[in-house]
Amino acid sequence: MRIRQMITFEKGDMRFNYRVVGIIFNKNYVLLHRAERDNFWALPGGRVELLEPSKDALKREMQEELGVEVRVDRLIWIVETFFKDGGTLFHEMGLYYLVELPKNCSLYRKRQFLGKERLEEEKEIRLIFEWFSLNELEALPLYPRFLRKALRDLPQTTQHIEVWENLKKRSKSI
Repeated sequence: MRIRQMITFEKGDMRFNYRVVGIIFNKNYVLLHRAERDNFWALPGGRVELLEPSKDALKREMQEELGVEVRVDRLIWIVETFFKDGGTLFHEMGLYYLVELPKNCSLYRKRQFLGKERLEEEKEIRLIFEWFSLNELEALPLYPRFLRKALRDLPQTTQHIEVWENLKKRSKSI
């Protein structure tokens, strides 16, 4: 049996995460989630494990959190997000894929539901999932912020996006 190792590492007060993200639509609604303790929303997903292809990681994360097998479609965005949470500076590399739930999935009919618990630093975290209208995203605490507008008009080709949330961009080293 292979030991599971998420792709994340720390150096001092800095942490790097490699994350996959699912963009799931239900007509004019998008599925968002948050940990029960959080006051902000994000697209569902999670960290990639060593030697795990990104699409496989996203399928695994959706199975763990939603309890369903999904179909991973095309890659929409490659997002580098830099942000501070508590005293930690984060550099997160995220691959954002368009994802489809099974055709007659019961989750399409629930406005809000609880996801499966996940382990985060050896603690169980309950996830709250909710469908939000694309028209209400700009008023939500949704991160990264670019999603508030970008989810209403997905690009036709994969785009690279650099996001600095609550941090000033560092000048280049020489």
